[in-house]
Amino acid sequence: MKKQPNLTTIWAFVVAVVMLTSMYAGAKPQVKSQVKPARSQPQTTTTKTVRSYACPMHPEIKSTKRGRCPKCKMDLQPVSDATSSVNNESLSASNAVSETVTAAVTIPTSTSVAGSVLGPARKLNIPDVEVLDQDGNALHFYRDLIKGKTVAINFIFTNCTTICPPLAATFARVQREMGDKVGRDVHFISISVDPLTDTPERLKAWGAKFKAGDGWTFVTGNKQEMDKLLNALGASVSRREDHTPSVIIGNDVKGVWTRTYGLAKTSLMVGLILNVIEGKVDESVTKETVKP
Repeated sequence: MKKQPNLTTIWAFVVAVVMLTSMYAGAKPQVKSQVKPARSQPQTTTTKTVRSYACPMHPEIKSTKRGRCPKCKMDLQPVSDATSSVNNESLSASNAVSETVTAAVTIPTSTSVAGSVLGPARKLNIPDVEVLDQDGNALHFYRDLIKGKTVAINFIFTNCTTICPPLAATFARVQREMGDKVGRDVHFISISVDPLTDTPERLKAWGAKFKAGDGWTFVTGNKQEMDKLLNALGASVSRREDHTPSVIIGNDVKGVWTRTYGLAKTSLMVGLILNVIEGKVDESVTKETVKP
């Protein structure tokens, strides 16, 4: 006769199975969390072009808009464009802070007031065009006014009410300071940038206002010829009001040429002329004459 299973044993087995099932179901698998690093945003670059303007006479006067120089009232001239690069971080920050772009200013060669030495290797190619002086005499510019001489040349027009009178006044002071050397050791030349208006008579009357003496010649002539001359001297402009305030000082015999600021202090201008007469240019003097 077979034995029947013990009831207590059966219940113990059932309870064990139930407990094991419950433990298995309640267990939660461990999963490692993976955090992906944030993707860096590519740095894009935005390029802005800023149009700049500067005074040809006072290069420290700068603006991003057209206008006139508060010192000499000359029209501000466009200079080379400045480029500003701003990355995307700067652009996002600009939502809270207004962005300021500083433009570097470069003054054009035709209106430069720098006292850089042109030097013998870059001797000016001066055309021998026909011109008229303030007395109506017909002259050849190179042969009669430049060849074999030391000269100081500026650029004016008689209707000018801004830069030209101060330029003439500077020549007048240097003329007084140098005395009889003017007309002997150095010759002054004022070239009209408006030959259609500036007749010899007008130039003579204008020069008389500044007591122009012997050795100071005022030059005008046929517009086509004058344009050729101004272009060769780096003084050609589309508007007469935009002409350069620089002075060209040169010794034709020794091939020494320099360009300096037309409103330099009298003593500095005299010193520079005396050096050029000797066939040299003192860089320290040249740099000083550039200061307004």
